[in-house]
Amino acid sequence: MAYILQVDFKMDGPFGDEMAVGFKELAESINEEKGMLWKIWTEDAEAGEAGGIYLFETKETAAAYLEMHSKRLNGFGITAINSKIFSVNESLTKINKGPVNA
Repeated sequence: MAYILQVDFKMDGPFGDEMAVGFKELAESINEEKGMLWKIWTEDAEAGEAGGIYLFETKETAAAYLEMHSKRLNGFGITAINSKIFSVNESLTKINKGPVNA
């Protein structure tokens, strides 16, 4: 069973193309995290929020990544982090073309 990790937090930027350039190496390193299948980067420049939706192989790998990522964000001065881990209903998700096997 796959697990979704949802993370969001307040951030002053960068956003858009500037974010894509500035966080390219970070994005590449995330691909090396144990159990991580994919990530969708999220941002709302008007609200000053950013985060991501991740798919992990197991609840344990999602929780381990969240712990590490929270410490990294704390190091950047980001302390108000919202996060949730959800199990994925793969049967229903496949009907709606969700990339659960990506």
